[in-house]
Amino acid sequence: MSIEVEVQRIAATGPGDADIHRWVSAALRAEKRKNAELTVRIVDEAESAELNEQYRHKSGPTNVLSFPFECPPEVELNLLGDLVISAPVVQREAKEQGKQETAHWAHMVVHGTLHLLGYDHLQQDEAEAMERREISIMEELGYTNPYRLEEAQ
Repeated sequence: MSIEVEVQRIAATGPGDADIHRWVSAALRAEKRKNAELTVRIVDEAESAELNEQYRHKSGPTNVLSFPFECPPEVELNLLGDLVISAPVVQREAKEQGKQETAHWAHMVVHGTLHLLGYDHLQQDEAEAMERREISIMEELGYTNPYRLEEAQ
């Protein structure tokens, strides 16, 4: 298995590189993906808001943005794309939702990685499939169902 994760830090907070690599690897293993490259960029709210507006046409920062790499069919690359995670948003959400911050970080990395692999949640059936996969991966990592905690709020 060859998984390369480049971590870029704009925000000074967030999990360590080893944790991020472990969470990405768990999501890739669950999808039987043996080789992959991606970048995880940890940003502040200003950069998150700017990218959210530019690419999703939504104002304000968001927790995670996924930018899948679309490789031409004739080229073979293991590059999945980029994740951009807003450290202040993840920290705030964890506190507001009564979640362990590390578990919420893990969920955002898993969620974003699944987006890079083609999962989406625009339709109800897609959302349910993605959530089932996330719950399974989170449990494999030793965390509780991230959606159950939200429902209890």
